[in-house]
Amino acid sequence: SEGSSKLFAAARRHGLEVGLDLRESFSGGGSDGNLIGALGVPVLDGMGVEGAGAHANDEHVQLASLPARTELLARMIVDPGL
Repeated sequence: SEGSSKLFAAARRHGLEVGLDLRESFSGGGSDGNLIGALGVPVLDGMGVEGAGAHANDEHVQLASLPARTELLARMIVDPGL
């Protein structure tokens, strides 16, 4: 949606400021964001910490990604770009 595009533009800008080169992508599956998006509310999903093995026994996060991702979240709360 137009709103989600604006959110991503802000996330990309803020991300670059904290050393993250965010890329837009689409994937299948479901999330809680689908429920909100269906109401017409702009949504970004998948902005958590870096890691691998989602929903598997070897699921993990990279602790080193926490500071930049936390800073990105804080910046998006202050300036979501909408």
